[in-house]
Amino acid sequence: MNTRHIRTMASLMAGFILAGTFSLAHAGINARERRQQARIWQGAQSGELTRREFMGLERMESRIEADEARARADGRFTLQERARINHELNAASRRIYRQKHDAQDRR
Repeated sequence: MNTRHIRTMASLMAGFILAGTFSLAHAGINARERRQQARIWQGAQSGELTRREFMGLERMESRIEADEARARADGRFTLQERARINHELNAASRRIYRQKHDAQDRR
């Protein structure tokens, strides 16, 4: 193979890797949202969350999903948008943990 073919193959491989990374990141955010939703529902079923806590966590998850939809609406999901969504998911995860482990229970 000559140098031109090697460069072409390398750029094709880089493109495939980059495309795979973006689809994994998309799957990663959706998987996190599903896991967090399951944690909220489990907390409601077990009584670890009060009705008020449950509703607040549901509103938070809805806002994150709306923010993600707005970020993806233009067909581009930039690294900054991805970082902001991940930051929101991190905050929601901490809030879910705190609400499930506080002294309040549904009676």
